[in-house]
Amino acid sequence: MKIAILGGGHGAYAAAADLSEAGHEVRLWRRDAAALEPVVQAGAITLKDADGVREVPLALTTADIAAALKGAELIVIPTPAIAQHDIALAMAPHLVDGQVVFLPPGTFGSYVMAKAVKQAGSRADVAWAETGTLPYLARKHGEREVNVTIRAIRLPTGVYPARKEAEAIEVIRRAYPAVHGCGNALSGALMNAGPVIHPPLMVMNAAPLQHFERWDIHNEGTQRAVRDVTDRLDQERIAVREAFGQGAPHYPLADHYNNDRWMYGDAHKQLVKSGDWRENIDLHTHRYITEDTELGLAFLASAARHAGVDAPIAHGLLAIVGGFLGRDLRHGPRTFERLGLADLSAAQLERRLHDGE
Repeated sequence: MKIAILGGGHGAYAAAADLSEAGHEVRLWRRDAAALEPVVQAGAITLKDADGVREVPLALTTADIAAALKGAELIVIPTPAIAQHDIALAMAPHLVDGQVVFLPPGTFGSYVMAKAVKQAGSRADVAWAETGTLPYLARKHGEREVNVTIRAIRLPTGVYPARKEAEAIEVIRRAYPAVHGCGNALSGALMNAGPVIHPPLMVMNAAPLQHFERWDIHNEGTQRAVRDVTDRLDQERIAVREAFGQGAPHYPLADHYNNDRWMYGDAHKQLVKSGDWRENIDLHTHRYITEDTELGLAFLASAARHAGVDAPIAHGLLAIVGGFLGRDLRHGPRTFERLGLADLSAAQLERRLHDGE
């Protein structure tokens, strides 16, 4: 299958190498041509995992998004949600009927990007899908080298518009067999693990993050008190899902720590053992704040408001992060209010997510 990978981060390089090694024709696009040049010159990414180290050639590496998208049946965008709007505008003139766009994860980006592409003038009949996490726990070790600690074994995925769910899931599963449908885009967005696991870790590790040059929030930073808060925040997420009529499995985050039933299987020990997450984290600029808190957690809190679900942990964490950022995160760009969804009835919202705008 012809697959376009858009992005230049850990997930994009892992996806490009992994899917190319699986036999797909992969085109990797990155807007920063200078940063992409080492991969262009080598024509390959160095992939490291439990099977060793090897060079994986790519069909095309380019800063020309039109070239990357041409003929692609599947478009994978494993970028932070803060980049989605700009990428949507860059994609819009080049999308064609029948393409499937996959956001792992999406932070409701399937709805947001579809709307942005339409407003930019595209009339392409495209399916947009999003899942609960990246297909990989991965970190780049160099300009064109990526280390994959583990691959996801379950990827619950929502589709926008939901009327295209069956065909979109069929296409994505040819690249990622771990994908399974979980309903509409809202269901997919409420599977997103980042807004549940990362805000408590950032808030409750704020002092050591600012004190130490490097800190592993998944090792020393994941103590019992943090886990307790995370579990309660996740209970709020599940209550929101149930309020919207979304059924199990909800993939409770506790399974990530306690057993092998979560999206990555039994992964937490391997994540800590790798040492790849001992890093410098800036409380103002890291994606755990700019993506998972300002966008993802704000979205979850607004969904709770719309559904009438009490969510004190979500709103409390938002208030604390807003305190050190100096702004009110309840009115962010990914809230129901800002997206024009807050005034819709449950039936109207369901219809919009099923049919598309």
